[in-house]
Formats: sequence, C-alpha cells, structure tokens
Amino acid sequence: MTTLQSLTVAQLQQVISIKEKIEAFEAELSAVTGGEAAAPAVTSVRRGRPPGPRGGMSAAGRAKIAAAQKARWAKVKGEKSEHSNSEAAPKKKRKMSAAGRTRMAAAAKARWVKAKAAGKNRL
Repeated sequence: MTTLQSLTVAQLQQVISIKEKIEAFEAELSAVTGGEAAAPAVTSVRRGRPPGPRGGMSAAGRAKIAAAQKARWAKVKGEKSEHSNSEAAPKKKRKMSAAGRTRMAAAAKARWVKAKAAGKNRL
C-alpha cells in the first residue's frame, strides 16, 4: 500500500472523490434506515478474552493487599534491624597466620610446577 505522500495530485483528487461518495452513501443509508449509519465493516479483532467489561479488583481489595505487603516488609525490615542493633559485638573475620599462608603458597607453586611439567597449563 502506498502512502499519501507518494501519490500524485490526480490520485489524491481521486481518493477525495471516492471518500465523498462513501460519505454520501452513508448519509443515504442513514436516511433509509432512520438512524445512524451502520458501523464500519472493518473492526479490530481482539484475541484471547471476549469483548466486554474486564474483571477487576475493588479499591478495598487493593488496599488489603497493600496493607498486607507493607506488614510483610515491616516484619522483614524489623528482623534485620533487630540483628544489627544487638548488643553482641559482630564476629571478627578470621585471619590466616603468616605460616599458613606461606604453606599454601608453597603448595600452589608446587602444583603449578607439576602442571607445567605435564603440559597442562594451556587454557
């Protein structure tokens, strides 16, 4: 389908003429039927749910859900704040002794020497 911008002046005049004829036929149809013209033949089709009013939730229902969620968050936040406000000192992080660190470093170096000798250092 072409856009109106790509049409020539003659084609645009023809489009206007056709639209005027359509409006005249709709007015004639309205006069014959004694009411408003019929709805356009092309309607949009919704898939899924049938047309009609949608089910919804009342304001009271939404308020109950919101209150329950706020209570859950207050409980979670309250539990966290109780733990952080406790009088017990926080546990200190364990530190490795210098001797333990040197033993681990030596073991790692030995593994690398063995892996290089076996040719397994390729990634």
